Amino acid sequence: MRRLLTIAGALGLLAAAGCGKPAQIGPDEEAHKATDALFTAVTARDAAQLDRCAAKLDELKAQGKLPEAAHESLTAIVGRARGGKWESAAERLYEFIKGQETAPEHAPRPAKQRGKR
Repeated sequence: MRRLLTIAGALGLLAAAGCGKPAQIGPDEEAHKATDALFTAVTARDAAQLDRCAAKLDELKAQGKLPEAAHESLTAIVGRARGGKWESAAERLYEFIKGQETAPEHAPRPAKQRGKR
């Protein structure tokens, strides 16, 4: 019984750790464009484009346009791709993008529709 409780607790911790929101890019249009470009580079498995995207992300962080936490998440994804784990990097980046709560400044996200009318 004790072992079962230990396993259940461990599974609960793992589930809780994986249920959080990804770091947020914020409203900066350049940061959103750079993230989209990174997705293109990763899905195309283009190492040269990947390097350009990584440099742009570093530049945006230095300019204060990309928050530290988002930069760290994206840098980890770049590292996965550079390590040859392109598919895994693409999957993580897709989830990262999907978890963004703000759109670029120029285009507010449309409100979610509830139910049919």
